[in-house]
Amino acid sequence: MSARPIMQGAAIVPALPPREPMSSTLPTAERITALHDDLLASPGWPLQVPDASHERPQADDIRRPPPGATRGPFVALGDEKPSGGRAFSHDALLHWMQINHRNNCLLWAEEDLARRTRVSDAEIAANKRAIDGYNQARNDATERVDELLLIALGLVDAESARTDSPVSRAPAGARLNSETAGSIVDRLSILSLKIRAMRAQTERTDVDAAHRDASRAKLDRLLEQRRDLSACFDDLLADTQAGRAVFKVYRQFKMYNDPRLNPALVAEQRG
Repeated sequence: MSARPIMQGAAIVPALPPREPMSSTLPTAERITALHDDLLASPGWPLQVPDASHERPQADDIRRPPPGATRGPFVALGDEKPSGGRAFSHDALLHWMQINHRNNCLLWAEEDLARRTRVSDAEIAANKRAIDGYNQARNDATERVDELLLIALGLVDAESARTDSPVSRAPAGARLNSETAGSIVDRLSILSLKIRAMRAQTERTDVDAAHRDASRAKLDRLLEQRRDLSACFDDLLADTQAGRAVFKVYRQFKMYNDPRLNPALVAEQRG
């Protein structure tokens, strides 16, 4: 079957090859949640990454990948250069899922520290700046996961996937899913952190039975949420593979982190 030209606005762009089938190596939600839990159980995670700096990100460092991105418990970053019209590797996908998870873990710890009431304002300010940095890196990694999944699913042209005008290969009539697969991966990461923290509450010996019982009920609800969300992830990938659905990379555009777009930072620069 020959490919027809694609309309983009008023312009006609060259026809693209038919979509390739989804890679059989794409992880299922079960694999992703196991990855999250395994990393949480790894000694020293997320701080102990051999031969890497663990300093908090600074204001001018928020766009940089987190320290230790390809070391320690991380899967080595695979070859992401286009090969045969595709720019995807399984290792690269897992790498960015782990980058997302690591930043969620670091963000979680800073959020706890930022709630302290018996430390100096400077300590809380440092926590808040670190939170901004980890949150930006978390969102950047989520977008990268979406890009790689869309390429693997054959829903976007690999060469244009990271541009502001990605060329879609989605079939006509496919349902547009408002939540992306990458955002589901991000939510599963956060759920794994909630589950670990709530399970710890059920095991405390310094609280009464009522506290542990209430925590068990909440833990059951969190586990149910993760099962439901996992099913949604697998269903979305199955629907996209079958041509029934499509999602897009939605850039977060964290304007408050950009000195060119944050009005307060622009005013500071003007002096």
